[in-house]
Amino acid sequence: MGVLNHEQSVSGVLGGRSVRLSTGVMAKQANGSVVLRVGDMVLLATAVMSSSPKDGIDFFPLTVEFAEKFYADGRIPGGYFKREARPSGFATLLSRLIDRPIRPLFPDGFRHEVQVVVTLLSHDPTIPVDAYAIVAASAALSISDIPFNGPVGAALMGMVAGHYRDDLSVTDMGTSALHMTVAGTADAVLMIEAGASEVPESDVIQAIASAQSVIREATTLQSQLVALVGKPKHVPSPVDHQPELVSRVEAAMGQQIASQLKGGDKEATDRFLRTLEEQVITAVSQENPDWEKPAKAVFSVIKKQHIRSAILNQKIRPDGRALDAIRPIEIEVGVLPSTHGSSLFTRGETQSLGVVTLGTADDVQKEDNLSDVDQKTYFLHYNFPPYSVGEVGNLARTSRRELGHGALAERALKTVLPTGFPYTIRLVSEILESNGSSSMASVCSCCLALMDAGVPIASPVAGIAMGLLIEGDTHVVLSDIQGLEDHYGDMDFKVAGTLAGITALQLDIKVGGLTLEILRAALAQARVGRLHILSSMTAVLAAPRGAVAPNAPKIATLHIPPEKVGLLIGPGGKMIRKIEEETQATIVVTDGATGEVCVSAKNQSELDHAMGMIQRLTRDVEVGDVYQGKVTKVVEFGAFVELVPGKEGLMHISSFAKHRVAKASDVVATGQAVEVRVKEIDQQNRINLVPTSPLVG
Repeated sequence: MGVLNHEQSVSGVLGGRSVRLSTGVMAKQANGSVVLRVGDMVLLATAVMSSSPKDGIDFFPLTVEFAEKFYADGRIPGGYFKREARPSGFATLLSRLIDRPIRPLFPDGFRHEVQVVVTLLSHDPTIPVDAYAIVAASAALSISDIPFNGPVGAALMGMVAGHYRDDLSVTDMGTSALHMTVAGTADAVLMIEAGASEVPESDVIQAIASAQSVIREATTLQSQLVALVGKPKHVPSPVDHQPELVSRVEAAMGQQIASQLKGGDKEATDRFLRTLEEQVITAVSQENPDWEKPAKAVFSVIKKQHIRSAILNQKIRPDGRALDAIRPIEIEVGVLPSTHGSSLFTRGETQSLGVVTLGTADDVQKEDNLSDVDQKTYFLHYNFPPYSVGEVGNLARTSRRELGHGALAERALKTVLPTGFPYTIRLVSEILESNGSSSMASVCSCCLALMDAGVPIASPVAGIAMGLLIEGDTHVVLSDIQGLEDHYGDMDFKVAGTLAGITALQLDIKVGGLTLEILRAALAQARVGRLHILSSMTAVLAAPRGAVAPNAPKIATLHIPPEKVGLLIGPGGKMIRKIEEETQATIVVTDGATGEVCVSAKNQSELDHAMGMIQRLTRDVEVGDVYQGKVTKVVEFGAFVELVPGKEGLMHISSFAKHRVAKASDVVATGQAVEVRVKEIDQQNRINLVPTSPLVG
């Protein structure tokens, strides 16, 4: 007996494309399941909730996964096992992108495990997946019985030829000055992820405003589906803090946070809060031993309230700074002598060591994903070891957080990199200390390292993290937030850019959404802080050094006739390997269609040798050309001389000397170097050579 088809669907237009949301056919045992179709792309989003809360945790256990399937593009995965393995970098970052706007919309204190999986079942290479994946995930949650205060909409905004676009194709993204994913509810912004080519703040705000109309269309479409098939929402059990216990904890804490939590460093602040917690729990436990365990949870809630109140109402930050003040900055460049470029950037108690390595065409980063095999000549790796926060932890694998922070810093610097630069650029940010905004410190340290390496970037780039506390009609915007303000605040707003404009932006919030007015104020305050940091950076190193690091590989690019590419490579790569062995250089054909060849070597002599061999091999031999040749074979009537690998000519015995030579082998031997000139090229393209000077007197 076949499965009954109870499909329900709604259709609309999102991002300039017809979109269909349906449910009732696939994955029906999930709490919520939605199929989104747009063009040839098909996404399956599922949401599942555990039947009971997870005990012993003080956080919401949400996991979000984006699953790429190679069959979606008619391909078989690479590797020995021929099946999908760990997620690609793209899939991991997209999982984070989906997670960020939906996480704030679950009830406080909700402890049921929730897993959202978005699977790409059919791939359309012309359509960017980001915004549609967010909409699909939100739709699955919205129609389910999982308590979710959505729906959430999303839009991919661009700026092409000065015009805002919400219908970018994958091709358009290559020419867009702005690539920004905005997610939110019908009334407010929840998340922003953007890369830009020095776009002014006013244009960014306008793009966000334009995105809101697309977001509202997406939420309306989901609401229509909810009206058709939505389930009654599960009502979570309220967190029950005993009023008498709350009163006792409040009394024991008093106003110590407001009076003492200011002006201290991270260690002093942590020590004060730990000591205060111990004193409070000891005091209430002496009254009632049963209060010891629940008192910890109550203390945590009240501590957060007191810290927020001090900042909101008294304008007291934990380290005593003004709301818009930047922590002290210290900068060193050229700190690692054997690297190609390095810098140490310290802002307050956050410290990043930025390191540049300049590589060759062989060093490009390759990743097998549904965007085909991606080859990157520029990439940034961010490392967050546990010692940076004084902890013991696992160093074995790169976390999602590290991938996300690295991708943000990479995006921030990409727009100022030089075009046509022959090197592969690897940047690494080692976070040595962390107390807030290590990703933006990475932007600063890596920018300085690029300049120290002599990479001719267009402009210096700096980054700053902004915070926000909001309650009712009262809010404050904080510049250069530290860890405590990030943890207890309502916004983490990272902004990177040059003197001219923004190059990257990332917004995450913990409340129900932000208005454009608050975002506009935060961007304006961020610009002031960014320019302050840029001033500190350029005071140490105003511009890139005049040349790349002397210990960097020597690289040059040349173009040969495209029809000569096969000659350069040779049968099975024999010719190109021969040149590499003789010169110790590395040769890569970077574009066979145009004949572009990249040559790299350890020193200029090896580079020049290889370049000369390639040029001689691929250019047409002309009468009068002079070559440093090598005798490959001696015959009765003369000697064959290799001009370059693959090209030989005959040097007749009659040209060896002014007098008659009886035997060629008496004058030349196989392997002997000889300078020759092209005397003639006959009708059969045979090359006749003569020595530039007599071989014997």
